[in-house]
Amino acid sequence: MSLQSKVMEQMKIAMKAKDSVALESLRAIKSALLLAQTETGSGTGISEEEEVKLVQKLVKQRKDSAAIFSEQGREDLAEPELKQVAVIEQFLPEQLTKEEVEKVVVQTIESIGASGMKDMGKVMGMVSKELSGQTDGKTISTIVKKILS
Repeated sequence: MSLQSKVMEQMKIAMKAKDSVALESLRAIKSALLLAQTETGSGTGISEEEEVKLVQKLVKQRKDSAAIFSEQGREDLAEPELKQVAVIEQFLPEQLTKEEVEKVVVQTIESIGASGMKDMGKVMGMVSKELSGQTDGKTISTIVKKILS
């Protein structure tokens, strides 16, 4: 089942349950999918990898917004953003723990013989490609910096 059909199915459920947060989140996903399809010019859709990247982008936007609202003491605005994150994350593949990401980073560093911060770009590229959709770039970057420094 494609992401778009999953979203549509969940939208029907959210409408029946009168869940406005879920509905708003699902509409955001649907809108982003339609926009991505029209940008590529393909009426058939976008690849699964692109769908995952798109959903990750939506999650990151909401987490960033929630962090900014929290810094400004606006918990009333941060809370709905975090609720939307929970709804949107349902459409991402299983996320890896920091320990699992760290294992992959260590293996990659050993396999290419990275020896310092000068090799961070190489390591980041390989790990990001391998863990695409399973974790975010910020987590990978933090772990790579910690290990290489």
